[in-house]
Amino acid sequence: MGKKVLITGGSGLIGRRLTQLLLAKGYEVAYLSRGKKTIPSVKVFQWDIAKNYIEEGALENTHFLIHLAGTGVAEKRWTEEQKKSIISSRVDTIQLIAQKLKEKNIRPAAFASASGSEDSGDVKNTEDFPPGNDFLSHVTIEWEKAADKITELGVRTLKLRTGIVLSNEGGALKQIAAPARFGFGAPLGSGKQWISWIHVDDLCNMYIESLENDNWQGAYNAITDAVTNEEFTKEICKVLNKPQWAPHVPAFALRLAFGEMANVVLGSSYLIAKRIKEETDFKYQYPGLRKSLEEILK
Repeated sequence: MGKKVLITGGSGLIGRRLTQLLLAKGYEVAYLSRGKKTIPSVKVFQWDIAKNYIEEGALENTHFLIHLAGTGVAEKRWTEEQKKSIISSRVDTIQLIAQKLKEKNIRPAAFASASGSEDSGDVKNTEDFPPGNDFLSHVTIEWEKAADKITELGVRTLKLRTGIVLSNEGGALKQIAAPARFGFGAPLGSGKQWISWIHVDDLCNMYIESLENDNWQGAYNAITDAVTNEEFTKEICKVLNKPQWAPHVPAFALRLAFGEMANVVLGSSYLIAKRIKEETDFKYQYPGLRKSLEEILK
């Protein structure tokens, strides 16, 4: 087997595809999981955050460590309890890993953590853009501060700030495209809010390249491009050969249905992948929205 890659949240949307690509490149892949699982070609180790426990052998001989674990921000209404879960599932998990790496004197060659995007309105948000005051910005701040605990151990650390991930295996696109399949595709709210997107294959290849290339360090906006919600909906309808429904879905209706969580679709995230495009040689497999949607939706 090749070098060992240990993944948290490996059974999620990104983790599943990333596992396929890593195995194809000859890596040995292992997961940290809360429950016992049997996954072909993957060694599964258990961990329990509440008990401060990581199964023996999980961290040992790990060359790369990828942190994807975290409660989905669009799973449930944002009650105070849910907000705590969204943050702790990202922060406490990294802190436990940092603690165990220090105790065992284990230092992976690199650590890559998923990170979030925030509501920046119409402002083009590069990696050095100051954080906002909304909840998702707070999540990102705490998430990345936790990742810094790994950096303090002398491990090269990557933070991939990700927008909407396009995949046919689930995620936001499946939900957004569902009404369009029945001829009811419509922009949400004003339709002018920005969506920063990336094809799942490009994101997974970005993780792999960031780990394999020692020149990658710190935070990167891991996206391809940004379009408005209205443009995004229009492209989906064109690819599915369906009409676009004339009325917008009003913001008040979304807030009534989802509460504060409606900010996930009503917020505007205009990320610019400045560092990836100016400082790396990364090549996008799906640089255009139309090609990405055609590959996934058809």
